[in-house]
Amino acid sequence: PPLLFPHLQNDSWGKQYSHALFKAMSHMLCIGYGQQAPEGMTDVWLTMLSMIVGATCYAMFIGHATALIQSLDSSRRQYQEKYKQVEQYMSFHKLPGDTRQRIHEYYEHRYQGKMFDEENILGELSEPLKEEIINFNCRNLVANMPLFANADPNFVTAMLTKLRFEVFQPGDFIIREGTVGKKMYFIQHGVVSILTKGNKETKLSDGSYFGEICLLTRGRRTASVRADTYCRLYSLSVDNFNEVLEEYPMMRRAFETVAMDRLDRIGEEKPLGSVRLPLSMLLRATAP
Repeated sequence: PPLLFPHLQNDSWGKQYSHALFKAMSHMLCIGYGQQAPEGMTDVWLTMLSMIVGATCYAMFIGHATALIQSLDSSRRQYQEKYKQVEQYMSFHKLPGDTRQRIHEYYEHRYQGKMFDEENILGELSEPLKEEIINFNCRNLVANMPLFANADPNFVTAMLTKLRFEVFQPGDFIIREGTVGKKMYFIQHGVVSILTKGNKETKLSDGSYFGEICLLTRGRRTASVRADTYCRLYSLSVDNFNEVLEEYPMMRRAFETVAMDRLDRIGEEKPLGSVRLPLSMLLRATAP
């Protein structure tokens, strides 16, 4: 270093080597050659080699740093990329402003800024791990729902593994009266109103379920259900419903008992006058 920096000959070795390191980095990062330009072909080729090596290392550093930053929150990045596509879709179809706002609010409440391929993740796990995760994720639903809290744990696990998470916004009709029922719903969080022909209105909230009457009778919906708040629900399809209850017939009785009580409250006409038929037969008789 003293030969290249005469003014540093009397300085400490720390200053001398710091200046030498600075000059070397200036060469390698292609940001300057210092006071001494290369002299002769050997110096020229060594300088170019150092520039190439430095530029390569710099590019690799930037690439790895960028990949590291992106991997720190990949789920949020995936959500942002997905929502950009949604925005472009809305813009392409020229959707009205209120519809765009509802779509934006839906994504915010449904995904909360993060997006995962949950079905694929759970599908790669063993059955015990999958059941453990599902039971943990649905612990609040199980704790708030007497049907699950007092039921056979195997029945609860069988039900939870077949549930599908859904979100509804205030004013959405989750169920419409007269339609064919293909799902029932369990309320994790939110308030819904059950609306009947006689303008009767019943509120259901966390820990309740609805839509099971149609699955039991295999008929059409006997009432409409509207979301009063943002509702986080779990849905169960009719095929999965029947599959689980075939293995646990006593739980079918529990569903039928609640269904009968609800039919009484909404004023559903009973067949055969005042004769008390078995619940399953009575429920089938109420189907149109």
